Amino acid sequence: MARLLILAINPGSTSTKVAVYERSKQLFQKDISHSPEDLAPFEKTTDQFAFRKDIILDTLEKAGIVLKDIKIIVGRGGLVKPVKSGIYEVNERMKEDLRDSPWGEHASNLGGLIAVDLANYIGDAKAFIADPVVVDELEDVARYSGHPLLPRKSIFHALNQKAIARHHASTQNRKYEDMNLIVVHMGGGITVGAHKKGQVVDVNNGLDGDGPFSPERTGSLPAGDLAKLCFSGKYSLQEVKKMIKGKGGYMAYMGTNSAIEVSEKAKNGDMEAQRVQDAMIYQVCKEIGAMASVLKGQVDGILLTGGIAHNQDIVDKMSSCTSYISKVFVYPGEDEMKALANNGLLLSKGFIQAKEYK
Repeated sequence: MARLLILAINPGSTSTKVAVYERSKQLFQKDISHSPEDLAPFEKTTDQFAFRKDIILDTLEKAGIVLKDIKIIVGRGGLVKPVKSGIYEVNERMKEDLRDSPWGEHASNLGGLIAVDLANYIGDAKAFIADPVVVDELEDVARYSGHPLLPRKSIFHALNQKAIARHHASTQNRKYEDMNLIVVHMGGGITVGAHKKGQVVDVNNGLDGDGPFSPERTGSLPAGDLAKLCFSGKYSLQEVKKMIKGKGGYMAYMGTNSAIEVSEKAKNGDMEAQRVQDAMIYQVCKEIGAMASVLKGQVDGILLTGGIAHNQDIVDKMSSCTSYISKVFVYPGEDEMKALANNGLLLSKGFIQAKEYK
């Protein structure tokens, strides 16, 4: 039987994750961290394309992966137009949207772009994205913001939230579609989703100024003060956008996007680090409470996931604030690489069909 290798590519705001699977068996995985200094030369996220692609190729070469054995490449879905959950083949229309970023700019945009570039380089491989961050299952009432010019948008860690929710349901011998769950992904950005019977009916836009602040994003801001800042003449549009996404949250308060570094400073007696960390915890817990109300208090579990869920102190404090709502379950890290590869495997077996991006 010919080898069928599946390459999963997951560009995040502060890292690039690469994994290779032979059918369902993981052969290799590498998490490559990018410091603020690494990314500082690039004005736009898509400017990082060659930098990240070269790192991936170098990583695969050092791991001894034979590129011609790769038949399916699945990249993390980026900011394309709102779509239904599923797997999509990268086509010219998608490439244009990922490259020009009319729907927004994020590192995940690079997933599909790098995937299709590598597929073309290999020759007989195909490129896809799966459950992009713009999966939209919002109830109509959740789209209202307070002004018709500024509707709320569904932009969240759809791939990991869906994968973790389905995994958790299986551990409870239940179907995801039969449960109400609150899923909290905590990484460079933080999103808190209300999963109602298999649909994410409400979730904060963790990319662009909504919900809790995170290691590098502001989350919600006082609207009046933000408007004054924008028209103060001190900052350009790009500078303000960078404040909101990239230089907000921990970066603004502590000068680092490393949750580990802030936590260590707090443990070593840095009171400002402790206050900032506690404030982030406070805001996440408030958002969990909000999603509990969306589910009318009928919550089968609160799931904490993402890299920050490795921090036991943060997990303990969140659990103490929210366990009255429902039992808290912790799934540190993310299952995104396996989820990406599994989509590719199911596609290769004919169990699912790729959707067309239009």
